[in-house]
Amino acid sequence: MSDTSPAHPEPVVLDIWCELQCTDCRSALDDVRALRARYGDRMEIRLRHFPLEKHKHSFAAAQAAEEAVEQGRGWPYIEAVLERAEELDRRGEAVLVDTARELGLDAEEFDVALIDGRHILIVDADQAEGKAIGVTGTPTYVIGGERLDGGRSQDGLRERIEEIADRLLAGPGA
Repeated sequence: MSDTSPAHPEPVVLDIWCELQCTDCRSALDDVRALRARYGDRMEIRLRHFPLEKHKHSFAAAQAAEEAVEQGRGWPYIEAVLERAEELDRRGEAVLVDTARELGLDAEEFDVALIDGRHILIVDADQAEGKAIGVTGTPTYVIGGERLDGGRSQDGLRERIEEIADRLLAGPGA
């Protein structure tokens, strides 16, 4: 039995399977921001990598996102790269390094990380787990063991996520 008091229940975990060259994932940012505003530390929102083969820079972008996490600016970097999805498509990995520099991160370290592949295992593990649970496109949300496919349509998804989160936060028997 855990020692947590009812005032501080464990946060609900929302995994978002995403790739940083996906404009649907960029559209999902508004929902992510709204969920963050509504739940604060009662919801842990985790970006999970699911680079798609049709986007040739998405695997590098996922590695760059992990470098940003390591440098303490994961979400700001992820959001900035998603805002530049079309530019990433056109200009490639230079956009990843430029974005890091603009956010005040160590851009040279990003460059080295993309060359030495230090984050490949994390990206590969996320992608393998996603495939194992049936993720086929992005964004896909997983909360409370339920998978919600945002790649087809995002209509009503935030409401569904909130329903599940509220039920989980209310605890057993609620």
